[in-house]
Amino acid sequence: MTTKPKRTTWHYTPPLPLNPSPYFQWPLNIKSIGAWVVKGWFPITERMIILGLATVASLFFQPSVAESETLALGWVVTVYARNLALMSLVAGGLHWYFYTAKKQGNERRYDARAFATANRTFTFRSQVHDNMFWTLASGVTVWTAYEVLMVWCLANGYAPQLSLPEHTLWLIVLILLIPMWESTHFFLIHRLIHSTKLYQRVHALHHRNTNVGPWSGLSMHPVEHVIYLSTILIHFVVPSTPFLLAFHLMYFTLSAATTHTGFQGIVRGGKVILPLGTFHHQLHHRYVTCNYGGLEMPIDLWTGSFHDGSDESHQAFLQKRKNQR
Repeated sequence: MTTKPKRTTWHYTPPLPLNPSPYFQWPLNIKSIGAWVVKGWFPITERMIILGLATVASLFFQPSVAESETLALGWVVTVYARNLALMSLVAGGLHWYFYTAKKQGNERRYDARAFATANRTFTFRSQVHDNMFWTLASGVTVWTAYEVLMVWCLANGYAPQLSLPEHTLWLIVLILLIPMWESTHFFLIHRLIHSTKLYQRVHALHHRNTNVGPWSGLSMHPVEHVIYLSTILIHFVVPSTPFLLAFHLMYFTLSAATTHTGFQGIVRGGKVILPLGTFHHQLHHRYVTCNYGGLEMPIDLWTGSFHDGSDESHQAFLQKRKNQR
């Protein structure tokens, strides 16, 4: 008599335990901090790719300051079409690569289950179609609305502007700080949503996805899109430029697609050449009440909601959940 092999929790797990950034470790280790920053940006990373896309978009598909002083349908539609094309390119391209063409099979895929079809939980009874609809119909629309608002405010002096080229160094510093702000803002609004009635009424739509793909990242209820992308409102205090506004919003939207790929990254010769999907957030989609933020800011660690993926951490997580019932 043969026995079935024991079902494993994950199809693939990266090296564990997961570790947050070394920014707040004491004593400070400048070498570790430098290595973390370099690894996050170079040589080929999602951040550098998004920065490149933001640069091209700002050069060729951004209204001039004079144009953006007045709300006009022409430039608003241009920004909307640009954002729609970018999301379709990134999320659609990654979905084609990993799930349609299956260029890697299931190599480095965290959860090898197929996406749901003929399932009433999802809009159109399809997980992929559900995710595409909410991403494109709501996500891109809210993204564009925020960008139009901020560009218009910047052009009319309602938001502080970073003058260039004399403040180029500050522009670089702000670009480098955006991932830290993303992790902080995401934790704060994400934890709030999980702790209130907004979870069932709003956030549950995103959590239909226990097994995620590129279209899952920005698949949210319109109310959540408004809350999630409110990150850009910090530029009513922190000076910016039209380019910085574009990059900031692209980082929050396009990286939602890249971090939800469901794969550790693009592999060549057995090595990951482009890190993508974060196992840290994959754990959140599976277990829900952990890892509300990102690894860039260790707020989950500070607040007791950090799951590092190890068996020890998982047992502690299960015990904590049991005690809270």
